[in-house]
Amino acid sequence: MTRTDPDSCPGVLRLHEAADGPLARIRVPGGRLAPAQVQALAEAARELADGGIELTSRANAQLRGVRDAAELERRLRAAGLLPSGTHERVRNIVASPLSGRVGGWTDVHALVPALDAGVRAAPRLAELPGRVLFTLDDGRGDVSGLGADIGVHAVDEDTYAVVLAGRDSGLRVTADHAVDTVLHAAHGFLELREDQWRLHEIPDGPAALADRLRAAHPHLTTAETVALPPHQEPPIGWLTQADDRVALGAGVRLGSLPARTAEFIAAVDRPVVITPWRGLVITDLDEWAAEQVVRVLAPIGLIFDAASPWLQVTACAGQPGCAKSRTDVRADAAAAVEAGRVLPSGPPQPAADELAADEVVATGRQHWSGCDRRCGRPRGPATEVTATPTGYRVVPPAATAS
Repeated sequence: MTRTDPDSCPGVLRLHEAADGPLARIRVPGGRLAPAQVQALAEAARELADGGIELTSRANAQLRGVRDAAELERRLRAAGLLPSGTHERVRNIVASPLSGRVGGWTDVHALVPALDAGVRAAPRLAELPGRVLFTLDDGRGDVSGLGADIGVHAVDEDTYAVVLAGRDSGLRVTADHAVDTVLHAAHGFLELREDQWRLHEIPDGPAALADRLRAAHPHLTTAETVALPPHQEPPIGWLTQADDRVALGAGVRLGSLPARTAEFIAAVDRPVVITPWRGLVITDLDEWAAEQVVRVLAPIGLIFDAASPWLQVTACAGQPGCAKSRTDVRADAAAAVEAGRVLPSGPPQPAADELAADEVVATGRQHWSGCDRRCGRPRGPATEVTATPTGYRVVPPAATAS
C-alpha cells in the first residue's frame, strides 16, 4: 500500500482542525490515570474545550473544541499527561485493563512504564507513525485482538508470544526481555517501512520483522502459533479483585464522558483505567465505597449493567464534529437506544436502505457512521448503520465481519 497523504494523527502539540473546532488527543499509556489526572482532564474539558472527554478505542482521551491550546499544553504537562514533546503521538500503548487485579497470567501493567520510557528515550522512535499501536495482553485475549502492530501476549506466568500485525508471530520471549523485544521490533518497523503507517501494510512485513527479531535476539524461542480472539466483551459491573477489593467496570455512553461526571470519578480518589472499549474501570475500592460509587454515578450516566443496550452501540463523531458526515449520527444512535430500537438478541435484521433515522432497528453490536469511511468502527462482527444521501443503510454482521 502506498500512502500519498501525510500522517495527520493529532496530539496535544498538533491539534486536528475538526468541523467543531480544534481537537486534542491525549495519549494515556495503558489507559492508567491517577485521580488528580482525571480531575485535570475534567477541568480542561470544562474550561478549555466543549465540556466533554471522549474516550478512544486505544484507551486515550480527546478534547473537542479546544479554545486555548497553550494553556491546555501547560496543564497537561503539569498533570504528567504530556511527558514528551517529541514522542507524544507515538505513545499508543494498550494493556489488559484488569491485569494485576482480576485474572490473567501476569500483571502487564508492570510493563507499561518501562515500554513508555523506552519509546520516549529512543530519538528514532519519534518517527513512528501516530497510528502505530502497541498491546500488552496478560493472556486473557482482551487486547491482542485489537490489531496491534507490535505487542506481547502472555501464554504462561513468564512467557509471552510476540504479536506482529495483530497475529501471533510464533516467537516467544520471557518477561524480562519483553519490553526490549517490543522496542527492537519498533525500530525494525521503521527500517522496513517506506511510507506505510501500519505493519500489515508492508508487503511480508510481519515475516520480515520476525526474521529480524530472531536474528537479533537469540534468546527468543518458537512455538505453535495461537489464534487471537477478534473481540472481547468490555469489563462491566462489580469485579472482585485478587486482593478482595472491588473494581467497577463502567460503560460510557458513546464514549463521551461529561466533565462533571469525570469530576465525580476523580473525587472517588482511586486509580482509573480507560479501556479500549471507550469505558472505564475504577479500581481498588472497598465494598462500601463501591456501593456508593454505583449509587451516585449510575444515575448520572455511567453504565454498570452488562445488559445495557448502550454497550452495543458505537458511533463516529458525526455532525457537527465532522464535515464529511451527512448527519448527527450520535444523536440518531442515542435516540435508537432510548426508543428501544437497539435489540439485545435475536436474528439480525435484513439489509435495508433509505431508512429514516427513526426506522432503524438493529440487533446486537452496531456501529453508526456518518459516511462510508466508517471511522471508529470496532473490530469484529457488527451491524453497520451508515448515513447515505437518502437515509440510512443497514448491513447485518454476516456481510461486515472483519
